[in-house]
Amino acid sequence: MTMLSDIEIAQKAKILPIKTIAKRLGILPGELEVYGDYKAKISLSILDRIKKRSNGKYILVTAITPTPLGEGKTVTTIGLSMALNRLGKRTSTCIRQPSLGPVFGIKGGAAGGGYSQVIPMEDFNLHFTGDVHAVGLAHNLAAAFLDNALFKRTVSIDPKTISWNRVVDVSDRALRNVKIGLGTAEDGTPRDSGFDITVASEVMAILALSDSLPDLRARLGKIILAKDREGRPVTTEVLKVAGSMAALLKDAIKPNLIQTLDNTPCFVHAGPFANIAHGSNSILADKIALKLSDFVVTEAGFGADCGGEKFMDIKCRLSGLAPDCAVIVCSVRALKMHSGKFEVVAGKPLGNDLLKEDIEAVREGSCNLKKQIENILLFGVPVVVAINKFETDTENEIKAIQRIAIDSGAEDAVESCVWRKGSAGGVNLAKAVIKASKKKKDFKFLYPLEMPIRDKIRTIATKIYGAKDVEFSEYADTKIDEFEMSGYEKLPICMAKTHLSLSHDPKLKGCPKDFILPVRDIRASLGAGFLYPLCGSMRTMPGLPRHPAGENIDIGPDGRIIGLF
Repeated sequence: MTMLSDIEIAQKAKILPIKTIAKRLGILPGELEVYGDYKAKISLSILDRIKKRSNGKYILVTAITPTPLGEGKTVTTIGLSMALNRLGKRTSTCIRQPSLGPVFGIKGGAAGGGYSQVIPMEDFNLHFTGDVHAVGLAHNLAAAFLDNALFKRTVSIDPKTISWNRVVDVSDRALRNVKIGLGTAEDGTPRDSGFDITVASEVMAILALSDSLPDLRARLGKIILAKDREGRPVTTEVLKVAGSMAALLKDAIKPNLIQTLDNTPCFVHAGPFANIAHGSNSILADKIALKLSDFVVTEAGFGADCGGEKFMDIKCRLSGLAPDCAVIVCSVRALKMHSGKFEVVAGKPLGNDLLKEDIEAVREGSCNLKKQIENILLFGVPVVVAINKFETDTENEIKAIQRIAIDSGAEDAVESCVWRKGSAGGVNLAKAVIKASKKKKDFKFLYPLEMPIRDKIRTIATKIYGAKDVEFSEYADTKIDEFEMSGYEKLPICMAKTHLSLSHDPKLKGCPKDFILPVRDIRASLGAGFLYPLCGSMRTMPGLPRHPAGENIDIGPDGRIIGLF
């Protein structure tokens, strides 16, 4: 039987009016703001009505260190939610909105895939309800106010200290470094600048971490854009632009509601990058979903060392929530890659050697899975491993992973076949999650906020990444001293490092040992409420591959989108 494409499956699905999905979940008509028939925003007024209800079970889905093959983390998040509903548990999914950069670039969309998708997937992967555009506009408005103040000299800005780039939500390496203000004397003050991708904006991180509109407004006012010539912070409040930014985001702060292929409710809100920001959907979406559901399945960005750690130490610290269980997604072929025996480039066919049974490669690559299980257990949260099953996987390879996972402290390790079978393919995983979520947890943070900045960074590097030590550049050392003198020492740490390795070097697969983590810079996101060290060579604007995913996207004769995945 020929498998339909993701978009063909989505377009053939029985989609229900979003008002029906909301009604089933207990959302009142006055709390729903519809965007057409199949998507809507939820008014924050719902929080007052449901605040006295008890929370459902909170399930985090994370993964091993990503490979170009894709581990199926979002597919598993959606499929697990569907399977829990199939078992009679009222369940909601909470995921991030994708960036258009990866959609048209190297990864494609983020709606899941196969028979484990959210719909309408075209809307979800493209403009959706306009939240990302609102974030970009608010960010760029601050940039415009900053350059206007520099040009008009209304604030004594030191141009060398400007740290606020502009943003655009496409992958465009040509914009990483630009010169602005060129032309005539009326065209602004010439200076070096650049562009970041919109989802890397501090504004996006703020949207995801705010718990109300007043909180959003207050956080926006704390954003530092530059320093004046006396060394004082030039914030959005100083430039009197924070209020306008909040006005642009007054609708974006409301979570979005869509559905899965089997009509499970799905909250979609915010989309910060996990290798730069904290990489989770919004606190508001999770809080609303937990009051309306028996189970909420939410997702952290990239691997457990990256988005998983930030979910625990940043998002949970701010929200006051703690997961009842964490699911770590892996696959046979990804673990083989982590063995170091195979190299796969995104978009190219898999070699025959990778598809053959190779128990030794699976065992060697499972060092990454072991470390990620260890990382989650450091927070006192029970772990279930989901083995995303492919047709080429053998029974021996699956059993090897199961033994390794359970020996490493996981409660269970279960095959997941949700891509091919939908909710039916996730029933065993759902049962394992239900059982693990009943276990008494002993949730704890990795570090106390009172710990000195350098020690917090070193704790993450040594305990989560497995580094031998941290090497701070002279510049980073100076910045840390400045932050401590400015009273920022009690902020959590949001490490900016590659997501492709436990280390700072994307070429180091598996479980690197005895490496020194280089911290070349550290910056303050006071609005988001964290400090972010830059490790190795981190980019905040991706580039397109030789053959971008957008090459395959078009409009068919019937007006429907084709080629999106």
